[in-house]
This record gives sequence, structure tokens and C-alpha cells, in this order.
Amino acid sequence: MGQTKLPEFFHCDDYFIDEKVGLLKFANAYKVFNQDGQQIGNIRQEVPLLHKFLRLLLDKRIFPFTLNIVDANEQVVASIHRGWTFWMSKIEIRDMNGVVVGGIKQKFKFMKPLFHILDANGAVLAEIKGDWKAWNFQIVDTAERELGAITKKWAGAFKEVFTTADKYRVTIAKECPEDINKMAIVAGAITIDMVLKESK
Repeated sequence: MGQTKLPEFFHCDDYFIDEKVGLLKFANAYKVFNQDGQQIGNIRQEVPLLHKFLRLLLDKRIFPFTLNIVDANEQVVASIHRGWTFWMSKIEIRDMNGVVVGGIKQKFKFMKPLFHILDANGAVLAEIKGDWKAWNFQIVDTAERELGAITKKWAGAFKEVFTTADKYRVTIAKECPEDINKMAIVAGAITIDMVLKESK
């Protein structure tokens, strides 16, 4: 999928993710900024009322979740969906029309998170691997070429603004191949915090 066919939101190569903190919060929510410090969208978790009640009784790790990625015009540009799960997460990534464009599959690796980003047919596009404690992840393709990174390394004004554990940065390599499904890569990467939290 070439970048010309993607919504404007996915034309960036640098995303700054800032979790909104709320008291007694049942749903996760994040603000998304570009490299110039402009807010370009939000990530919002949709939680049915019944699930809010059940979360008081059941382990949150088994619950399904939906995350909508919306742009500055409040248009949904992609969404992340997980069904009920009792072991490793398998997650669908859908475009603005609800069409599955990829997925995320959690893999077991001792003491370290490992996620496969899949294409619409379930084939592996890339891996997200790294260190949970240091919050330092690489995004690599099947040939181990670096496609991007997820870090807490800041620059310029962002260094002063983003200082807590719930803020991070997703960078996409400028040489990321055009035939790579960038929507799946970006959507998978910028929601990794939520995926990891729900699986802990």
C-alpha cells in the first residue's frame, strides 16, 4: 500500500504519544502529536457499559477492546480490535471503512515482549521487539531491516513536555519500503502501550 492512498494521519514519520490521565478511568485515551508539536489526532478506547461493570469483577486481561485512531477532524482513520482472550493476544487492525488491513499477534518470548505485525492475510510484515523496562523497541521486517522504533527519547521542546512513563515516541524509518503496509505498522506501534498494559 503506497503512502498516497493513506489518510493524512499516516503521512508522518514521527509520532509523539501522550496518555491522558484520569481518575477511576475505565478507558485508555491518548493524544497524538507530530514532530512539530501539533496535535494530529487521538487514540480512544471504546468500552461498553457492561464491560465497565464486569471489569470490577473479572481479570482485565481477558477483555476484548476497541481502540479508534481519529485525526484532527475527528474522523476515524484506523481501529484496533481484540476479542476475548485467555492466552496470547491476537488483534485486528482495520482501516476507516472497517476493512481488515493487518493485525498484531503477541508471541511468547521469555521476559521480553515480542509482537508480530501481520498483513491482511496473516503473513508477518514486521516484528516489534525490545525491552519493556527500558521502553526501547525496534520495528524490523522479516529481513531484519529496521522500519522504525518505539522509545522514550525526546528532542527539542518535547524533552521538557514529556517526562512521565506514559508518554513515548514512534518513529518510522524514512527508507521504509513503499510496499510495506504503513497503516498496519504505525497503528500497531502507536497502540503497543495499550496492548502491553492489557496483557500484563
